Amino acid sequence: MDAQRQTLAEMIEEIRDIPIYRTSIEEGSFPILEKPEIARGFPDNWMTPKLARALEAGEAEFVLSTGTNHARMQIIRPPFFLLRSYYRLWSEHPDVADTWQQGCQRVSITTVLATEHVARLNARRRGAEAPALPSVPSIDERRLDERTLYLNLRLDPALWDRGDVERMLDEMTAVQEAHPRGWYHLDCDGYHFAHLVQKALSSGAWQRFPRPASIIHAYEYTPANVRRFLAQHFECPIIDLFGSTELGYLYYSDRHGRYWPYLDRMHLELIPVEQGSTIYSLIVSSVRNPCMPLIRYRSGDCAETVDGSPDPLRIRRFCGRERELLRLERGGLLSQAHLDDWIAAAAPSVFVYQLRPSGPRRARLLYTTFDGGPVEAAAARELQQRVLDGAGLECALEHREHIAIGKSGKYAWLAQEGETTERGGL
Repeated sequence: MDAQRQTLAEMIEEIRDIPIYRTSIEEGSFPILEKPEIARGFPDNWMTPKLARALEAGEAEFVLSTGTNHARMQIIRPPFFLLRSYYRLWSEHPDVADTWQQGCQRVSITTVLATEHVARLNARRRGAEAPALPSVPSIDERRLDERTLYLNLRLDPALWDRGDVERMLDEMTAVQEAHPRGWYHLDCDGYHFAHLVQKALSSGAWQRFPRPASIIHAYEYTPANVRRFLAQHFECPIIDLFGSTELGYLYYSDRHGRYWPYLDRMHLELIPVEQGSTIYSLIVSSVRNPCMPLIRYRSGDCAETVDGSPDPLRIRRFCGRERELLRLERGGLLSQAHLDDWIAAAAPSVFVYQLRPSGPRRARLLYTTFDGGPVEAAAARELQQRVLDGAGLECALEHREHIAIGKSGKYAWLAQEGETTERGGL
């Protein structure tokens, strides 16, 4: 604890000139920093002479947080802040550092928003207007740097057609063949990559699918069934990264699924989301981003520890977004991770799913499967019983051929009846 207090004290020395913190420094007390407070008076509340010079020199930039299913937040950070955090972790990770050291190219399969962002960056470098989809950015326009290429050109990966799949496999193969050992690194959103694997299998293209030498998934919660599906088809290490646009990466998993902290220039507190709960809110203090240090910032993410204690070094998993916790009629909270546990145990064929509360103690669970068919009756009954026992919900299971992705390019596990596609609706 003494070391943690010293870390916080050192951080405070670095933020003395930032207007938003002046009152807290004078009073010697830092309340939890919420997202609306960050936006209030932005950017003036964060502006210092040093930051103004950095912005003018191009050493800092305004960006928006990714926003899974919540409002995007404007922040200031150095260019390629998240990418540098990623590259450092890749280069140091004991399970995948060899692909970094061998000079492997990084192929990224994630949201189309990320591809469009890269295309706009390259357009600005050329002094041109950014290309707007559906005009197709070329490979050069989708290359972030000498190491990373983005592939996805559609919002909803479930709607990729044979042409999309063939193009992506061709581009992955070209990257693989350019390496002397036939290696490449696959960066992905777990859902997007699983869609590509599923479509390659169903279309007869699996034989030509270039196998990566290492895989990292990040960007959103990856359900257990998706992780298992990927592990069944790839022998290389599959690693998860946890972080955010504004903070960088905070934790990484090893190839066995255990999480390890990566809290360089950070201090982390775990606070119960409600009294008596073992689901914790992440309260992060970080000076890793010199343009916008965050002190006692509520990231909006939730975690659980191996022993239920509020020890950041004992986090066993991240269980979703705080604002997407479902308050149960009988008391307590349901996180995505809890529902995911029951689905993974009872129905391993379930792919995408969405829970829709439909009344007191009732809900509908919409789902797709990897094989396209409904789950077997026995598995359905077991899953319904697990949801009833765990959450007190009578749950009707409804198989769907398609569950639409949100306009952010990410899925919502929880939605109220009648909500729009941004919440992952049909």
